[in-house]
Amino acid sequence: MAKTAVVTGGTRGIGLAIAKQLSEDGFQVVIVGTRKKEAYADQLKWFDDNNKDYFYVTGDISNHEDRIHIVKESVAHYGKINVLVNNAGVAPKVRADLLTMSEESFDYVLSINLRGNMFLTQLIANQMIKQEEKGIIINVSSCSAEVSSVNRGEYCISKAGVSMLTKLYADRLSAEGILVYEVRPGVILTDMTSTVQSKYEKMIEDGVFPIRRWGLPEDVALAVSAFAGGKFPYTTGNFIDVDGGFHIKRL
Repeated sequence: MAKTAVVTGGTRGIGLAIAKQLSEDGFQVVIVGTRKKEAYADQLKWFDDNNKDYFYVTGDISNHEDRIHIVKESVAHYGKINVLVNNAGVAPKVRADLLTMSEESFDYVLSINLRGNMFLTQLIANQMIKQEEKGIIINVSSCSAEVSSVNRGEYCISKAGVSMLTKLYADRLSAEGILVYEVRPGVILTDMTSTVQSKYEKMIEDGVFPIRRWGLPEDVALAVSAFAGGKFPYTTGNFIDVDGGFHIKRL
């Protein structure tokens, strides 16, 4: 029988590419978005046109009741959750210097990127433990988990927190037969990077990234696909950089 994957933030950018790739891999995919299904008609058309087995759920992972709703609806529809991809995330609405960052911006970013991730994973991990067939959890973090950006410190903090969540859940869930991984995208061509596109294009031209091109959502999706496929049975708590080699320290 087909396995079920839940992809948060699955309606655009990296999340949509992940949902498509896992569908191609044969998963039944639960796509989680914050608006009603009709708002994403164009994005979801691909799944209908290609006869993919998917189910859309409306939910904001920063909201307690919505997290419960996401899990209940997913299990009610498919009976199980085999893979969770924690992809949903936001950048600060305004890039502000660390010395002027507002508490409201800090709370906004961390409530989704970190708190939402923490407690949705908690719910789904408990669901996986009940199942005969356990599961795999994949966190989409960022190179910002380690790379400083002082004009969006709240984002960096949230992604560093996600990296620790990966380790914590990997440690806690290994005895339950549940594996946990992390994918760290670098500069990916999405809506999130559109406001600073010229900056990153200059960095690409200057060779800051050893692989001299934009990263694409599909590049990240392929890494998620590799983890979701269960081909690393003796690893957990690991991460992979999908950043064109940006993590390499060079003289």
